[in-house]
Amino acid sequence: MTLTIDARALLIESIEQGLAEGILEIGEAVRRLRVEVTGLHQSQFAKMCKISVRTLVHIEHGEGNQTLKSLNAVFRPFGMKMGVVRVRRTIS
Repeated sequence: MTLTIDARALLIESIEQGLAEGILEIGEAVRRLRVEVTGLHQSQFAKMCKISVRTLVHIEHGEGNQTLKSLNAVFRPFGMKMGVVRVRRTIS
């Protein structure tokens, strides 16, 4: 699997936007980044991020109560980290 730099950047940007808009869950975003951008298996990606495979599996399945450190570890290779965003209020 070979992506051009531009295609890779667009894919990461679309996943980032899906997260920001609430369309994508964190686990699905991590799985897509791992599979579609890196093409790595869970064990390879976990080793690269310096987390356990079990932690990665839990993140990808939305299970458990993940630490900020673990979440940042899986987003760091893509130039992202967890943060706080303002919630838009809708007027009813």
